[in-house]
Amino acid sequence: MNFELSQEQKILQKTVRDFCAREIIPKAAGWNEAGKFPHEIIAPLAGLGVLGIQIPERYGGTGMGMLDLSVAVEEIARADASVGLTVASHNLLCMDHIYLAGNEEQRHKYLPRLSSGKSLGAWCLTEPDSGSDAGAARTRAIRRDGQNGAEWVLNGGKSFITQGSVADVYVVLASTTPARKQKGLTAFILEKGTPGLRPGRLVEKMGLWASDTADVVIEEVVVPDAQRLGQIDSGFFDTGKVLDRGRIGIGAWAIGIGRAAFEAARTYAMQRVQFGKPIAEFQAIRTMLADMATGLDAARLLVWRAAIMQDSGQRSTRESSVAKYYASQAAVRACDSAVQIHGGYGYTREFPVERYLRDVKLAEIGEGTSEIQKLVIAREVLKAAGA
Repeated sequence: MNFELSQEQKILQKTVRDFCAREIIPKAAGWNEAGKFPHEIIAPLAGLGVLGIQIPERYGGTGMGMLDLSVAVEEIARADASVGLTVASHNLLCMDHIYLAGNEEQRHKYLPRLSSGKSLGAWCLTEPDSGSDAGAARTRAIRRDGQNGAEWVLNGGKSFITQGSVADVYVVLASTTPARKQKGLTAFILEKGTPGLRPGRLVEKMGLWASDTADVVIEEVVVPDAQRLGQIDSGFFDTGKVLDRGRIGIGAWAIGIGRAAFEAARTYAMQRVQFGKPIAEFQAIRTMLADMATGLDAARLLVWRAAIMQDSGQRSTRESSVAKYYASQAAVRACDSAVQIHGGYGYTREFPVERYLRDVKLAEIGEGTSEIQKLVIAREVLKAAGA
């Protein structure tokens, strides 16, 4: 078992870290204060090769793997959680669904556009009344015969969609057989500008102010059957594969934020003097730093294990949920401790740790809450025991 990154992965890590130091970290606070999506960073990210890092070169991607993507997402999230979330969701939700379930025509049509940054992707599953319960989805897709063959009419709406108002390509899950609940979902690719498809309200959030989150309105949207992604009623099955990979990305994203908080707390503890010496010399502070470092290191190894399993073609449902669950918990604890180490200053906006704490909370909610992860883990553990 090798716990070291390859030489190529170390080069990727340093390249992304250096890019973030130049292009993201100096601007992150300003982007978040403005509360607007930083469109100007998309082209540089595409030039870096991280907007299609896990997509094969024949579809316009970089041709790397999940471990490479995890390394890149951690570095970007360390620089700015909002930009890191854009990269993770664009790659691992929208693009991965098209790559995993799409036919060759769909892959060649959409993946090069998304990899190049010419188009941004959004993935639309959540609805106001169906968060963890995908079977309660009310967005409907009805098949009918059109002048040019079979077509679908979609009606409904999605909520809490990352890139919801800035995306060009939307993967939308809709119910095609309502009686089958979650087993009756089908995915469709919708494009910006399609009549009846429009952004709804922008969501005001606790954190991640530079990440676009919006409702998506779907009213009498008519698309040809060629826009159906995967088999009819197979959307939930395909979604499981997407989430197995997406949860690895969210784990890496959480670690990046936790790392930023840990590094900020360590620097502050070495510089802040109380009672005549740096607070880093106090046992209570050292204990918190030790716990932060240990938790983040353990989380990273869990994320890398799941990523390596994906890269070797193995199913990683249990391992992905374990990684996402543990990484989100470790990162939230690290960010909370960073605020505590900063004391009163940690509660002000003079230091970035308060932003890290607000941002990282999504890790325990998005792509399946911590409670859902525990249900998945328990199900897989019992299945392995033959229960």
